[in-house]
Amino acid sequence: MEYNFRQIEKKWQQQWKNTEAYKVDNDFDKPKYYVLDMFPYPSGAGLHVGHPLGYIASDIFARFKRLKGFNVLHPMGYDAFGLPAEQYAIEHGVHPADSTKKNIETFEAQLNNIGFCYDWSRKVNTSEPNYYKWTQWIFLQLFQSFYNRTSHKAESIHALEEIFSKEGNKNHECPGNDAIKFSAVDWNNFSAKEKQDILMNYRLAFCGYGEVNWCEALGTVLANDEVVNGVSERGGFPVEKKKLRQWYLRITEYADRLLQGLETVEFSDAMKEMQSNWIGKSSGAEITFEIKSEQQKVKNFTAYTTRPDTIMGVDFCVLAPELDYILDITSCAQKEEVEKYIAYVKSRSERERMAEKRITGCFTGAYAVNPFDETKKIPIYISEYVLAGYGTGAIMAVPCGDERDFKFAQHFNIAITNIIGKYFDGETANPTKEATLENSGFLNGLQMRKAMEVVIEKLAESQIGKRKINYRMRDAAFSRQRYWGEPFPIIWKDGIAIPLDDSELPLLLPEVEKYGPGAHGEGPLSNIESWTERGLETNTMPGYAGSSWYFLRYMDPHNNTTFCAKNISDYWNQVDLYIGGTEHAVGHLLYSRLWTKILFDLGHLSFQEPFKKLVNQGMIQGSSRFVYRVIYNIEVNALDLSESMSEINKNKKDYLISKSLYDSLLKGNTENLIFTSIVEGLEKKYNSRGFKITVANIVPLHVDVNIVDGFELDIEKFKQWKNGEFANVEFILEDGKYICGTEVEKMSKSKFNTVNPDDLVERFGADTFRMYEMFLGPVEQSKPWDTKGIEGVHRFLKKLWRLFFDEIKGKVWNEDQPTDTDLKILHKTIQKIESDTERFSFNTAVSAFMVCVNELQDAKCHKKEILEKILVMLTPYAPHIAEELWHALGNVSSVLDAAFPVFEAKYIKESAKNYPVSINGKMRTNMKFSLDATQEEVQKAVLENEVIKKWIETNTVKKFIFVKGKMINIVL
Repeated sequence: MEYNFRQIEKKWQQQWKNTEAYKVDNDFDKPKYYVLDMFPYPSGAGLHVGHPLGYIASDIFARFKRLKGFNVLHPMGYDAFGLPAEQYAIEHGVHPADSTKKNIETFEAQLNNIGFCYDWSRKVNTSEPNYYKWTQWIFLQLFQSFYNRTSHKAESIHALEEIFSKEGNKNHECPGNDAIKFSAVDWNNFSAKEKQDILMNYRLAFCGYGEVNWCEALGTVLANDEVVNGVSERGGFPVEKKKLRQWYLRITEYADRLLQGLETVEFSDAMKEMQSNWIGKSSGAEITFEIKSEQQKVKNFTAYTTRPDTIMGVDFCVLAPELDYILDITSCAQKEEVEKYIAYVKSRSERERMAEKRITGCFTGAYAVNPFDETKKIPIYISEYVLAGYGTGAIMAVPCGDERDFKFAQHFNIAITNIIGKYFDGETANPTKEATLENSGFLNGLQMRKAMEVVIEKLAESQIGKRKINYRMRDAAFSRQRYWGEPFPIIWKDGIAIPLDDSELPLLLPEVEKYGPGAHGEGPLSNIESWTERGLETNTMPGYAGSSWYFLRYMDPHNNTTFCAKNISDYWNQVDLYIGGTEHAVGHLLYSRLWTKILFDLGHLSFQEPFKKLVNQGMIQGSSRFVYRVIYNIEVNALDLSESMSEINKNKKDYLISKSLYDSLLKGNTENLIFTSIVEGLEKKYNSRGFKITVANIVPLHVDVNIVDGFELDIEKFKQWKNGEFANVEFILEDGKYICGTEVEKMSKSKFNTVNPDDLVERFGADTFRMYEMFLGPVEQSKPWDTKGIEGVHRFLKKLWRLFFDEIKGKVWNEDQPTDTDLKILHKTIQKIESDTERFSFNTAVSAFMVCVNELQDAKCHKKEILEKILVMLTPYAPHIAEELWHALGNVSSVLDAAFPVFEAKYIKESAKNYPVSINGKMRTNMKFSLDATQEEVQKAVLENEVIKKWIETNTVKKFIFVKGKMINIVL
């Protein structure tokens, strides 16, 4: 009976589907465990072998926890709205709803082919109305809430209106504009429009005007991480800065709680650091500087600094070029240069500006006045490294204490004031806080650390500044000028945003055959008359809207009365294990954490953090293969050719040289050898001599890894590849083979280094594929793919099969009682597999299975009692073969419902010890003794040993040393 994996896997996948083996009930009496994969976008390209890495890891752990007695939630769904789906639809001339549906079908079929234990009855799709109804509902909760800085939580905006009517906003500083101040009398006299404008500055979901990354070709705003080198990541289209009306989430109000929450979750230190850096909390002061300029249209600006102690060392100030008052302070002489520099900055993304190493900037012609020394005029520059959205968009520069300021001062020949004495050598800046201040007026003689508080108090006393905690993180842009996204449940009337009633949800995305950008940067919905007549918002929500809360909908996916019943979210609670790539390290995780905290504050959830433990899987990289095309020129000395030289060059053949010949040619060693075949080919055609071949170039070309066996190219398949583009090439081989070059790169269709998991499942089976992906290395690390190695894992499964069935004899398993050796092998394996799986060390667990099967084979163990338990442990890793053999042993129930075997230490406890026996400190032999043996018994046996007797001969034993459990030494 042979291992027919294809038949076995299809059989059990169908059986599990028919019996709803993976359907999960909200069984409140069982302990729960929630395992989740990061929300995938269903690409039209389908899966390659790099995609399932995290899915296999989560599947193994979900199955493991089920075997350990947990009620395991392991769902799957699709992040179907957003730019990728919209662009794919545009490029292929289809509606995004149709392309998304088709992509999901392909994606799902591939997942099922690998045998994942998803509960498909809980599947969600962000683009379906019964899902985005609740995305819209959650948005309205944010819109109708504000962050109460006194109670430190989200509360109803209506409660805030009540407060305003009684006491104004004296106890509730406006987060959107701290200059807004009013009394109860003022509030009660405001018009409806004025009140709503003020409330918009408090709402957690608010509308405003902001500078965004506008991509004309895509007709939409892009997030910062969608812009690379000034062009869109998708399509490579130009991106410019533009001011548009946008929706935002006031995530900055939750900055401290987002930082505090990191202390309660199991994220890697690197991940916590990434989140902390993105939030970027710092303490310092805001200082107001008076402006002296030709026009005097702007009187002052405010700069934020973390080092107020250095105020007397300010030698220049730098403003963000995009600030709307820059031209109002610019002198006539500098106007042209300033306008030119602003245009340059507008073409740059924030990522590029922050990463730029070159020093760029422009003097405005205006000056600032040091607030503590009115005689000191400070030149005002603009530079791309200062961003309008961080702090106030202005910095005070202290070159002696900051390296970037120092280089800027050197570049523009600005004089540097030394306020730290011997700590500044004039060559490099020193950010010390230990120096005693000099050249600092009223601060002279103070240590810098102590001077910070003195300056802050003085600023407040003089009303020219204040203490300030700042964050690098900015409020999150929450609208896109696209069609394929959730419509906002908002109607605009007389400039007031009016929320739809809950009963009007979902606000359906209108069905259109074609769509395009609206006028002046508005979304495609602005072109639909029936939409604009109602005054509906024409922007749509961004891709991360649906993915910010999807883990909650999995808990209660068919509820039509709420996004998730409270008793159900209380049961499933936090996601116990979240697995996904680091590409979502900042955006998605922060937004999910924000939405969870807001829903907690409003009483809809009982937990504040969505994900208890996060594991970031590494990337499976592509191992690319290359062929080497020779670009050569022909020179002919013979004159009797019937064809012209141009005709010869026009019709010359393509030659591909094998890898070692390519390497040799680069070293200049084998040019004549290589081109012998080219010359011979020309002589045959033209029956003449005198050809001179010169190499112009050798071009490496990516070749499809699926037509390469290891490194050897399948020449016949290559000639058929790309519709026969290479059908007539000539190959220059080494030892009769064409050997390809190789390089580890990102797995990508453009590099032809993707491998379709469907092909591998067909050749080797899903169980082999699952175990091989884990066997490649630690799940957190990136590693190159190598199809060649999968055969070893397949051989292991065949060897496992032979413990049960022989291809000739048939059944070989028996019901004999296990020996001590059998039990030792079993329990050693239980201990190892349980420990490795709990630690996500799946690669070492696969190795442990291989060791176990080898040991059982050596021990000729075919005993049912042992083999059954091996199959249960194997189920998370290779469920199909485990289920098949489980039933072959006579079991009626599914192995999925078996209990994970219990480790018993007594079976692996050693009863004897193999001792090294030394003479005068040099080991001469090994002897095995019972752990209970006495020194007398050991000494008698050792001295009678033939090897030891030979070494002692006529010498006298001076001392016999026996250290129990460690060693034996005879001193002669």
